[in-house]
Amino acid sequence: METNKILVTGALGAVGSPLVASLRTRGHDVWMLDRTHHYDNRYFRCDVGEYRQIERVMEKESFDFIYHLAAEFGRNNGEDFFETLWRTNAVGTKNMLRLQERKKFRMIFTSSSEVYGDYRGAMEESVLYRFPIRQLNDYAITKWVNEMQIMNSRDRFGTETVVLRLFNTYGPGEYYSDYRSAVCLFIYRAMHSIPYKVYLNNHRSSCYIDDTVATMTRVVERFKPGEVYNIASDEYHTIKKISDIILNQLGEDDSIVTYEKEEPHNTLNKKADISKAKRDLAHKLTVDLNEGIRRTIEWQRKVYGKS
Repeated sequence: METNKILVTGALGAVGSPLVASLRTRGHDVWMLDRTHHYDNRYFRCDVGEYRQIERVMEKESFDFIYHLAAEFGRNNGEDFFETLWRTNAVGTKNMLRLQERKKFRMIFTSSSEVYGDYRGAMEESVLYRFPIRQLNDYAITKWVNEMQIMNSRDRFGTETVVLRLFNTYGPGEYYSDYRSAVCLFIYRAMHSIPYKVYLNNHRSSCYIDDTVATMTRVVERFKPGEVYNIASDEYHTIKKISDIILNQLGEDDSIVTYEKEEPHNTLNKKADISKAKRDLAHKLTVDLNEGIRRTIEWQRKVYGKS
């Protein structure tokens, strides 16, 4: 297998950290970039929203591939901190593209299932180009803006990028805050008797972190410029199922849960078509929802000291 020199932006995040480890395991020369202070002999502290900072990194090192994960995440986070969201996601990705146009590295960009917005059918990658779709929150809008930025750079400058639309990736490594994913939120709040809401009409295609990362790792080996892939599970389920599994595994009842019909400004159903990812990237699901939640509960127990 060919060894590549790879940079991962957002390398300390819930997806970035295991991705770095996975790429290194496969023999690649992997460098890390994130906003906080951290020690690794292949680490850069950098804010991608600041052109001078990311340009300085590119002046020091050249890369074959860059996984661009650095982004502000989440709907509510994007509403409460919209200035940071737009600077990091839109300006930050534009900064990366300007440097890609000069340096000619290949890029793997992490988009989101949120770009499918109000679309109600099975989410096959091309539907965004065939139907008028409204993204329902600023986070979703920035990710669709990013995809259009990438398309424009490809058409104008010949840049080579693969886009990965991640669907509800969950698992160990996602530290709790009010802005995290449903699995993380529900586990933490159920463990600490903090009330939470469940939206009964919402459906998801949640994918365990190990399966997401394994597929992401293979992109450099099967790189097809211009392709877009859904990275998701084919285990389509309700949001209530997540809550029910968590409460059952914790031995708790649902007295802290409030049930509502659906969440406004959020995609109602995320039913992913993952046939392209299976065909081109050997995407496969090895951890089902029950087992993935069990592992995530055990990780949170260790991190937060709950027996």
